[in-house]
This record gives sequence, C-alpha cells and structure tokens, in this order.
Amino acid sequence: MKKIINNPNNVVSEMLEGLAKANPAVKYSGAGVEVISRKEKKQNKVGVISGGGSGHEPAHAGYVGYGMLDAAVAGNVFASPSPDRILEGIKEADSGQGVLLVIKNYSGDIMNFQMASELAEMEGIKTASVVVKDDVAVPDSTYSTGRRGIAGTVFVHKIAGAAAEQGKTLEEVQAVAQKTIDNIRSMGMAMTPCILPAVGKAGFELAEDECEIGMGIHGEPGITRQKMVSAKELAERLLSHILEDYDYSGSEVAVMVNGLGGTPLMELYILFNEVEKILSEKGIKIYRTFVGNYMTSLEMAGCSVTLLKLDDELKGYLDYPSMAPAFRV
Repeated sequence: MKKIINNPNNVVSEMLEGLAKANPAVKYSGAGVEVISRKEKKQNKVGVISGGGSGHEPAHAGYVGYGMLDAAVAGNVFASPSPDRILEGIKEADSGQGVLLVIKNYSGDIMNFQMASELAEMEGIKTASVVVKDDVAVPDSTYSTGRRGIAGTVFVHKIAGAAAEQGKTLEEVQAVAQKTIDNIRSMGMAMTPCILPAVGKAGFELAEDECEIGMGIHGEPGITRQKMVSAKELAERLLSHILEDYDYSGSEVAVMVNGLGGTPLMELYILFNEVEKILSEKGIKIYRTFVGNYMTSLEMAGCSVTLLKLDDELKGYLDYPSMAPAFRV
C-alpha cells in the first residue's frame, strides 16, 4: 500500500485540518469531534447538516459553505460518526430556526443521526431530517434497509442549502429536500477495489478484465460481475436501470457523472458523451451537467450516473450561488 499519509489512525483529523486551512471560510472543531462548519454563522436561518463515514471526499466537508451545508460531521473511514459528534454538528449549524439533517440510507447513519436529533431536541434545538436513497442497484443491502444513499445526496445538499439560505422555514426546507430525493435516481459501477488506510489491503478482488455493476460506495455487492465493456455499453446499462425505475420522459434533468476516486476525468467525459446521446434520443432534456468527483470511495476506479428531474422551483435552488469549496456555482 502506498498512500500519502502519516499515521493511518489520524487520517480523518489531518485531512479535515488541512481542508480548513485551505478554505478560510470554514473552521475545524478539532480531533475527536471531527466537524467542519461555516466560520461566519448567518443568524435566524435554518441550519443544514450532513455527514457520514470518511473516505468519500469531497463529501461531506467539501460541501460546507454559503448556499449549501452549515456543518458536516465526519466518522472514521467508512464508519458512521457517533451521536456526540453529530450533536456538535447540529449545535454549530443552529442559529435559532432549527436544523435539517440530511442522512444517507445506511443503518448506522440513521441510528446515530436520530439519537443526536433526540439529544438536540432535549437541549431545545428543533430538528427535522430526510433520508436519501437514490441507488437503484438493489432494493436492500447488508448496510441499509432499502436503497443506499450515494452521489445524488449532493443535489440534496445543494437544493436544501439554497432554500435555507433564502429564508425558508425548517418545514419548507425539509419539504424541498424530500421533493429532491423523490426525483433522484443513481446507478454506479466499480472496476477496482479501494484500500482502507488502517487495513492496508484491498477489501475485495476484481479481475483485470472485470467490473461490478451496482457496487456501493463502501464495496457493497452490486447486481452482477461481468467483463468490462465499452463506455457506450456501460452508459446503456447504467441508464437502463435508472429509466426502468423512474419515468423521466419529456423531463428536464440535472445529470451527474460522478467519479469514485480512481477514474480519470477523460473517462468520465467519454461516459457523459454517451449518456447525453441516450438521453437526447429519448427526449430527455439536460438542464445542467456535473462531471467530476463528488462522492468517492477512496481510490476505487469506477463511476455513478445520477438523474434529477427538475421543475422551476428545483431549477432555482440548483442555480442559486454556492461558495462551498467542492461545489461553486
């Protein structure tokens, strides 16, 4: 294993410390708390927080900033943050109008965020939550009840954050976040495993000529392993699952082609080129496109495709300015 690290046990703290130093608009709570929050808190505004295991950078700390999240809570690599860490994130995001928790659908995240929400309510902080489950690969998995939350979560951060920035109430921000979730579908694939720093070896194996369709961002099992195919065939396969699950006919959509950490942008743009052709042929109009690394899995080679059906309300929030380091609009 070759990684640019010091002590494998300190990667989360050192990563967040470096992120805060590189982005002066955010602050780092310190080792053991692992919260990134906005340095200047806007008063009388709904707070929006998210979080989860580390190893998915720039998620989630890269989305803290004007127009997106107020705070992000980091767990250890691929491990949910504890309720006490999440409570600190809620406190950092609170400015008197309540806090929305954006949770990905993994059992550990749901349990710990719910516990933190109850603790916050006991301290007089009003909370609400939404659960993102955009992955159409499998109905259930070892790690979640129902569908997993993957890269589509970034759109939820963006739209909920914009609504909060514009002075919407907690109930209104929760409603538009849920509306976003209801209109998002994603599908991913992997070509290589990832290596957890503290483990030092790959968690599974894929043959040189194999890929796994539907693999999750922690290496959860997908739909099938198969021989690697062309970008055209891959786009057809990923989109077929998305379009079979949700009717985007005649819609305007935001498209995200997300890299999992080890795939060059060259390949992501080639894939998007094929995605665009398919959507165009089907009469699905692309309103906005996002190509890059938005929710990764350490150095895993692979990608996911996300579609978000838009209306005028969601377009306005998607276009609203964001100053988050990893999502500037």
